[in-house]
Amino acid sequence: MTDRHIAYTVLLKEPVREDDAESILNALRMIKGVAKVTPVVQDVQSYFHEERVRRELGAKLMNVLYPDSNAKPDRDR
Repeated sequence: MTDRHIAYTVLLKEPVREDDAESILNALRMIKGVAKVTPVVQDVQSYFHEERVRRELGAKLMNVLYPDSNAKPDRDR
């Protein structure tokens, strides 16, 4: 027996103004089988979450580039 999908999440590359998003919402509604399209409004929580993820990713990248966490990059080289 195969699994059945009941929903999909679409993530936009960047926030879109509500008045500019109408064409996107209408396009999604035109897809066969779509029963409902509900936009998710950006709020302060999503901003803080994005910044936290960005900071964590930056820290991980620095650990890859400079594995010795006590050493700081030498800018004179």
